[in-house]
Amino acid sequence: MIKLSRKNVIIAGVALAVLAMGAGLYGWWGARGNAPGFRLAKVERGSIVSTVSATGTVNPVVSVQVGSQVSGQIKEIYVDFNSPVKKGQVIARIDPDTFALRVNQAMADLESARATVLTQRANVVALQAEVSRARVTLADAEREFGRNKALHEKNFVSGAALDKARYLYEAAREQLKTAQAQVAVGEAQIRNVEALVKQREAQLEQSKVDLNRTAIRAPVDGIVISRAVDAGQTVAASLQAPTLFVIAQNLTDMQVETSIDEAEIGRLRAGQEASFTVDSFPGRTFAGKVSQVRKAAQVVQNVVTYIAVIATANTDLSLVPGMTANVRIVIDARESVLKIPNAALRFRPARPASAATGTSKASAPAGSGQAGKAARERLARELKLDESQQLTLETIYRETGQKIRAISAETPEDRRRQVAKLRAERRSRIAAMLNDAQHARYEEIVAESRTVTRGRVWTLDQNGEPKAVNVRLGLTDGTYTELVRGDLREGAQLVVGTAAPGTGRGRSRSSSPRFF
Repeated sequence: MIKLSRKNVIIAGVALAVLAMGAGLYGWWGARGNAPGFRLAKVERGSIVSTVSATGTVNPVVSVQVGSQVSGQIKEIYVDFNSPVKKGQVIARIDPDTFALRVNQAMADLESARATVLTQRANVVALQAEVSRARVTLADAEREFGRNKALHEKNFVSGAALDKARYLYEAAREQLKTAQAQVAVGEAQIRNVEALVKQREAQLEQSKVDLNRTAIRAPVDGIVISRAVDAGQTVAASLQAPTLFVIAQNLTDMQVETSIDEAEIGRLRAGQEASFTVDSFPGRTFAGKVSQVRKAAQVVQNVVTYIAVIATANTDLSLVPGMTANVRIVIDARESVLKIPNAALRFRPARPASAATGTSKASAPAGSGQAGKAARERLARELKLDESQQLTLETIYRETGQKIRAISAETPEDRRRQVAKLRAERRSRIAAMLNDAQHARYEEIVAESRTVTRGRVWTLDQNGEPKAVNVRLGLTDGTYTELVRGDLREGAQLVVGTAAPGTGRGRSRSSSPRFF
């Protein structure tokens, strides 16, 4: 039997204690590594600029398409691309020979018509002479008939002589009528050939106009940005005038025509600041302003967009028509406000937790439940709606809520578009039932509702567990969102994601923010 000394026993005990302690520390560390962690971000103070981004095309403010009103062969071209032109300047010419011949033919036709007028007038003069002669003959026959009649009553002439005198009188009278009718016919023929003269004069003027149109002239001062023909090419202006040139009236003032999604078009107003870049000048930003928001919708593959026009100066002529511009329109800006990262709005914990300021059904569609009731009560109170208008408002909200609940979309983006469209229809129906004063106030309320929405973020409580905080949100720039109201202070830590156990690498559990 082996006997252990006291020293060896002490050493063995200490070694066992160290091993036990190491095993405990190892187990505690492993358990700590398996516990979930969170990635945090702070509530900061700073500026937020809300923008709408889109792409568009750089175009001149006024571009005139120059065409030809006559058909023919291009004989000469006097300008080329980038040529400056003045209003009325001849920039091309169509072969004028055919049109010159037409002018000569029209002049000959006019002279012939004028000669016909003179001939007809001479004929009328001759016919008027025949009328005078017929009057003399009638007067003589009348006198002869009167004498024979008086003599017959005294039985100095026979009845046959009286009848002959009567016949000659009546024949002379009818001859006078015939001569007068011929004069009337001659005068009508004069009017006819005079009208023919006017027609020939009009044809001559038309031929001269067509001859003048063979000279293609610049309608405005500007620069030629497109030339679609060459000398010797034949143009046909049968149905519509072919485009020969495009002249930009003033390239020092340009505009960008950009397509804006229907969900964003309600935020745009004329006069808003904008900026854009083009690929030709990397690193350079051009400034402009929204000059027009066109109400004509464009539908491409079931996507509705509207054209917004951005006016910009081009004093150095660096911008060229047709360039693709990446546009950024400033909707609104806030200075020195509390802002929270959008990742915090997208975060959702693995298990539900009640909000610090009360629970809310974020998934309920706008217009239903307490939120819809509060909205209706506010409209009725601030717009001073009568009983009929309140009943109509209730119907509009109820029908819109039913349509929103009935949406069956394949993707969240499709659902968002459909919901936005239904809400826009609801706003239009409400505006239609209001008077002018109510409508003005309603527009203000709608503008306020577009800038303030609801959201939920999560902080950590004393036990390190997520705790929900309901907040009211304002502007967003895509990365940060303005904190309008909520139980948060500058520097507060917000949960933006979870960290995978034992790795220290962040793993985000997020979804789209639910704004109202």
